[in-house]
Amino acid sequence: MKSTMSKGISSLLLTALLAVTSANAQGVRSHTKPAPSTAVNEKQAVDLTLTLTKTAVRPIQTWVRTAGKIDKAGKILTGYVRGPDAGVIKVGQRVRAFPPESKSSMYQAWVTRVVPQPGRVMAEVTLASSGREGSTNYVMEIVVDRGEFLSVPNEAIIEEGDKRVVYLEHHPGTYVPQEIHTGIQGELYTQVMHGLNEGDQVVTFGSFFIDSEYKLKSGGQPASGNEHQHHH
Repeated sequence: MKSTMSKGISSLLLTALLAVTSANAQGVRSHTKPAPSTAVNEKQAVDLTLTLTKTAVRPIQTWVRTAGKIDKAGKILTGYVRGPDAGVIKVGQRVRAFPPESKSSMYQAWVTRVVPQPGRVMAEVTLASSGREGSTNYVMEIVVDRGEFLSVPNEAIIEEGDKRVVYLEHHPGTYVPQEIHTGIQGELYTQVMHGLNEGDQVVTFGSFFIDSEYKLKSGGQPASGNEHQHHH
């Protein structure tokens, strides 16, 4: 009964996570004892479009979101940024803006003027083209460079409660779970403060498949992250 349930759960996971996976991927599982890693052969990696990315020092960008009003000419937005984010708004930063009633109407823009005020800054943003006719209120998302940090792509990270785990390539075709401690989460990349070294290869696209297979092998146990040396 347990074996039948296990196969059923595996089938559901594979169907839901990666419809393009071939039937050969069923052979990835081991039915003997919990395994400390997950192995994927070359053909399965191709079927899964498995993608690896190096842990590297990269610039991280985030969005600062605020409301803005457009002028009568339909070109300049004025908005206010408060709190800690007020100090990071600068002339020249890229902005995307859209009216709340038409989120598909996305406008490219740039910060063209910043005026410090008590507890906030006023930001003037110039649209690359005229705004939407009849719309006076906009949502402004200002792109802010947070600096360069050791980081991995956001899609590599799997959240397990209050833990964050990536799958690290231990040997070619063999992957182990690694718990990481993260810092700034950007639009594309997340800062890694502890748990990975520069140059480590982590699974990005396909990480949920690897995670599902690992849990099937280990009886549903969460990733321990003990297989890799931690360095700052």
